[in-house]
Amino acid sequence: MLKGFLDLFLQSNCPLCQRSTSGVFCENCTRQLHKCHHQQPQALWKQPIPVFGWGMYGGVIKRAIAVMKYDHQPQIARPLGQWLGDTWLLHSLHQEQKIVVVPIPMHASKQKQRGYNQAALIAQSFCQTTGLKLKLNGLIRVRETEAQFGLSGADREKNLAEAFAIGSDFRQFYPKASVLLVDDIYTTGATAKSAVQTLRQSGIKVLGLAAVATAVKYKDIQN
Repeated sequence: MLKGFLDLFLQSNCPLCQRSTSGVFCENCTRQLHKCHHQQPQALWKQPIPVFGWGMYGGVIKRAIAVMKYDHQPQIARPLGQWLGDTWLLHSLHQEQKIVVVPIPMHASKQKQRGYNQAALIAQSFCQTTGLKLKLNGLIRVRETEAQFGLSGADREKNLAEAFAIGSDFRQFYPKASVLLVDDIYTTGATAKSAVQTLRQSGIKVLGLAAVATAVKYKDIQN
């Protein structure tokens, strides 16, 4: 009876369907999310910016990321980062290489408004799972950009030009290890390109980007 009472007390509501759950997501939503899992998470791991993606952006994973960002549900980052980390360990070809993880930063004013940077929370969970070293302030966003949604590829790149700078973690001592960027979504690649350019211009090696979801279609990867 005591265990049943404690279980009931510790229950919360699933942020996607509002069912009672002892985890972040209920069992049904967890199953639906795992259906978005990429069959080939390393399929985009190629130059100029190698990308590793846990899932395909759309459906329930798209909704989960939106709820995490816009409905003040930061706890969603924990399982997403863990799943990304588990998949990285399973598929990664770079486990013997020295790597430091840097989340894609938000502008300070936007982060203050939201209360957290979802990419940083995902990166923290990712590093707890993989054992990789986290540098939360490897990059900073020095220019507040407009929302990328609805912009063309060229406009996205223009919007993000010189948006990033080297953060406090790397200002005095550049890392000898390669940087793995972490973000929630990879779409046109404009954000990743700008971040990678900033790091490489300072002589910092970039391994690639790990994202919870990629908007590149599976059939496009195959072609």
